[in-house]
Amino acid sequence: MSNSSSRLPLARYPQLRMRRLRAQSWTRRLVAESRLSAADLIWPIFLIDGINRTEQIPTMPGVERLSIDLAVKAAREAAELGIPVIALFPATPPALKTDMGDEALNENNLVHQACRAIKAARIPIGIMVDIALDPYTTHGHDGIALDGRIANDETVDILVRQALASCAAGAEILSPSDMMDGRIGAIRTAVEAAGYKDVLILSYAAKYASGFYGPYRDAIGSGKALAGSTLYPSDKSTYQMDSANAHEAMREVALDLAEGADMVMVKPGLPYLDIIRMVKETFAVPTVAYQVSGEYAMLMAASERGFLDGPRVLMESLVCFKRAGADAIVTYYALEAARRLAGKA
Repeated sequence: MSNSSSRLPLARYPQLRMRRLRAQSWTRRLVAESRLSAADLIWPIFLIDGINRTEQIPTMPGVERLSIDLAVKAAREAAELGIPVIALFPATPPALKTDMGDEALNENNLVHQACRAIKAARIPIGIMVDIALDPYTTHGHDGIALDGRIANDETVDILVRQALASCAAGAEILSPSDMMDGRIGAIRTAVEAAGYKDVLILSYAAKYASGFYGPYRDAIGSGKALAGSTLYPSDKSTYQMDSANAHEAMREVALDLAEGADMVMVKPGLPYLDIIRMVKETFAVPTVAYQVSGEYAMLMAASERGFLDGPRVLMESLVCFKRAGADAIVTYYALEAARRLAGKA
């Protein structure tokens, strides 16, 4: 008998009534196959310059850009709610953007200032930083452009320098999101040689060229630049993955693990639950899902229109990631989810 057959129930109705296990709240909690806690969440924070400043992001209801002093306070609240990691993303002032993304290497850029401020405040929370050039380039791409294309090896050289600058600022998780070939191995070699032996690499290993990223690009200010790029194509399909492909994702994950990634990510999330499941079952390594800005914005917009119960569907969506095999979830709803899990919302 096959494994699947052996799992079939031996009893039949009415000897077996499946509703017995659903009848009470305590029985549902007792036999729940997937559980969500604040410890499963990674909260992205968008940074702006200034002091005591916030900016609403119109395409991401409930999400704000925060000045560094407010980001420190937000990190403290997240830690108090049991969220283990925050992820920092900069809204770089346009005047500081260049074709080569030079601001990524600035030891005093927004991300590096925030890392040092959060560390100085002794907040017990992990700091994850994005390793990619799209917040810093005039054209909005994740790498540098040469001869009308995104140059792989030249970009990797800059990403290594960005990673080292982030380590020096206190980052504890480096998250290369650029999808350049070979960048995990290059970064791992460099940070080891520099003595940052305990810094983790969470690779965006299976990152798809998706239409679900629009609100995020609004948040960091790269959307208009990308749309107006003179590169061909003006999207990211020459380096991010084709949404039609699943086995290719397994190759990408295998390569990144072989090069030294400690954890791997699948992005976007809900439309790619099958990929999350495949990664977890194939490699049995820490697997992270990213509930991206478009997923979050759709659910929030439907909630604002009264089409859906927003908190219910957002919490449900996070449980779905756990059911698919995700060990952790990057979500803009993390703080609110943690409050709800703690009975504070």
